[in-house]
Amino acid sequence: MLTRAMTVGVAAILGGWNTARGAEPSKGAVAVNPRLYSFVGGEVGKWSVVSSKAIIGDPLPEVERLEIMTGAVTTIPDGGKWMLRGVTSNDRYVTRHEKDQLTNKQVALGRPDARYMALIPIRKNARWWALTQDERRAIFEEKSKHITVGLKYLPGIARRLHHCRDLGESEPFDFLTLFDFAKDDAQAFDDLVAELRTTEEWKFVDREVDIRLVRTS
Repeated sequence: MLTRAMTVGVAAILGGWNTARGAEPSKGAVAVNPRLYSFVGGEVGKWSVVSSKAIIGDPLPEVERLEIMTGAVTTIPDGGKWMLRGVTSNDRYVTRHEKDQLTNKQVALGRPDARYMALIPIRKNARWWALTQDERRAIFEEKSKHITVGLKYLPGIARRLHHCRDLGESEPFDFLTLFDFAKDDAQAFDDLVAELRTTEEWKFVDREVDIRLVRTS
């Protein structure tokens, strides 16, 4: 059974569609930020956890399932062990040409055959955040080719980035990247993350967890 906290989260999902389109919420409806996502690891959820591995830094407690909700979840539901939050935002560190390339090739999450998913929370160290925007851009693309690498794996691998730091520096991670892909693209996804982890940018990562998932319903 869903706890009240999870019920609020589900109500947020159902109520978020109209507010996302700019409509006024009905009286008594749950106020929702459609860009805010809550990831709850525990005993229930649409996604079954296949593996969870700390690449660098501390791991997350092991869980059996993951639930992804639109909007805020005020307390961890019964059976939950951890909760991560992040908001989608505008593209950062990209040029107009790069943005156009990404827009033309990338697809949204949730394709019927994309039954496999990866949630990768990442935190970067203080040295990264002490850099200016142009310095970070130079490391991100000119040195590490982050966008160039990612483009090679589109559209087979879909991606959505969530910013945790925008919610406050007390969040345990700076970014939550969610990927989904079909079984035939699983090796391509492994190649993608392996390539990115060899770059200059990843020298600034001080915590990363790689959580692999499969859709159960």
